[in-house]
Amino acid sequence: MDSEPVNVREFQKLAKEILPKMHYDYYAGGAEDEHTLKENVKAFQRITFQPRILIDVSNINMETTILGYKISAPIIVAPTGSHIYAHPEGEVATARATAACNTIMILSFSSSCTIEEVASSCDAVRFYQLYVYKQRYVSAQLLARAESNGFKAVVLTADTPKLGRREADIRNKLAAPQLKNLEGLLSVETDSKGGSDFGAFASQTLDPSLNWKDIAWLRSMTKLPILLKGVLTAEDAQKAVEVGVDAIIVSNHGARQLDYAPASISVLEEVVQAVAGAVPVLLDGGVRRGTDVFKALALGAQAVMIGRPVIYGLDRKGRIWSKEGP
Repeated sequence: MDSEPVNVREFQKLAKEILPKMHYDYYAGGAEDEHTLKENVKAFQRITFQPRILIDVSNINMETTILGYKISAPIIVAPTGSHIYAHPEGEVATARATAACNTIMILSFSSSCTIEEVASSCDAVRFYQLYVYKQRYVSAQLLARAESNGFKAVVLTADTPKLGRREADIRNKLAAPQLKNLEGLLSVETDSKGGSDFGAFASQTLDPSLNWKDIAWLRSMTKLPILLKGVLTAEDAQKAVEVGVDAIIVSNHGARQLDYAPASISVLEEVVQAVAGAVPVLLDGGVRRGTDVFKALALGAQAVMIGRPVIYGLDRKGRIWSKEGP
């Protein structure tokens, strides 16, 4: 590309040219036929506006507040793993950029940097994504470390009793990423039988028995607010309110879990209506433009979360920033 990229699609194109195929496919791919992956974007494109005119827009303030924390715009960095594939400083580089933008970063459980490294990299509001392992003490230790290092909330990802079938990763024989946060807690050695090491690791370690009763277990271990990620139905939204979560994230895991699940934006309004203002609702999945953010807000989301766009920008602009300095 001769000129600088001007939108996420162009950043993605550059990332595809720069990254090794295995790593690009890991970031960009979805489960099975990738129907939901495509729908996450297409569903936004089917929503249109009915614009009004002659409204004074000379003074616009994009600030909002999430769980009491003021951010510059209703856009949060979603939890995505292994940023080191896109930039040598990994999640530390992402954390610094997020802080510079005065918004919130949710650190992934599969971060290539430790909780402590990210916490000490800059002064910012951060949340921690928690998965529940078969060996529950591992999750408890990670949560305790996040809380002691100043993370302000825990994001429980609840849609992964088993890792989705990500066929690109299987085909590429994706090596298990270095999960520095698990060193001394859990072995990442796996037997993938020729497929994705990461898929094998998840299958061997994540707890498929996780259920609604475990929200109370999680609450007993922390004073942090709990955000529940992976809600796609009104029924689950109502149940989440009943068990006392502090916020709901409408998400299909970036289409990386259950293919043919609905696009996140297509069920947002249903979830918002079911919650009826009891807790904030955030939207994750398919956000590629500012107009997508506006559509999500118009349908009741308090903020959106972006994952892949951050990775694509980190791969391109992050490398340039590192060479030229801030």
